Amino acid sequence: MKAYTSIWRLRFINGMQYRAAALAGMATQLFFGFVFIMIFTAFYSNSSTSMPISLDNLITYIWLQQVFLSFIMLWFRDQELFAMITSGNIAYELCRPMDLYPSWYAKLLAQRVASATLRCFPILTIIFLLPEPYRMSLPPTFIAFALFIGSLLLGLLLVVSISMLIYISVFWTMSPVGSILMIAVAGEFFAGMIIPIPLMPSWLQTMTYLLPFRWTTDFPFRVYSGHIPQAEAMWGIGIQLVWLVVLVGVGRLLMKRALRAVVIQGG
Repeated sequence: MKAYTSIWRLRFINGMQYRAAALAGMATQLFFGFVFIMIFTAFYSNSSTSMPISLDNLITYIWLQQVFLSFIMLWFRDQELFAMITSGNIAYELCRPMDLYPSWYAKLLAQRVASATLRCFPILTIIFLLPEPYRMSLPPTFIAFALFIGSLLLGLLLVVSISMLIYISVFWTMSPVGSILMIAVAGEFFAGMIIPIPLMPSWLQTMTYLLPFRWTTDFPFRVYSGHIPQAEAMWGIGIQLVWLVVLVGVGRLLMKRALRAVVIQGG
């Protein structure tokens, strides 16, 4: 465990060096946050029916997406790992006295945490000072905030577990493009990053509840605003844990199968 902790720490320190990229990312995230809020504000103002989620909660939902984008985006990639698989340099990794799955998991987790650390606090400072209706609201209770933190961290672990399946698939496909496109596009939609899940038709909401993507984004963000009650949030955290065990178990099994079949050519 000490080796994996060291890997996490070194990759986190390395990720904290990209401050210029973080500044550019912050500007982009603020821009898209304003654009999405303007779209939904116009939609709500011209709607004659009652909405399943209030505009205030929806604005908080959108800002949380932008603040924690590094936690939830499935298109986040480590080109070094892809190159390692496709070039044959995976041989060096297999010589190390450690399990490959937790080693890569620690690297991916550290990258996301470092990126979010650089961006989230400045963005939070700005959006809490904005005028209405663009200002982000505080959670209704301290319990809601605590449940949000727990569900957000579990959602981060779920995202990394799903991302690991993309890297493992490259052992067979030898190209990450297809896996990234399929999982990232489907994951974004079913996580509620394009259309918030409360605004989806009921039949489509049922589909999202059967997939793991919703538990990475929609669930923790609606727990923050209190749109999901505390009792339901506790059950949801339990479901997140179940999905985490399933995805990690499947990932480790596929990794073992891939490594048994891997063939490295060349000198």
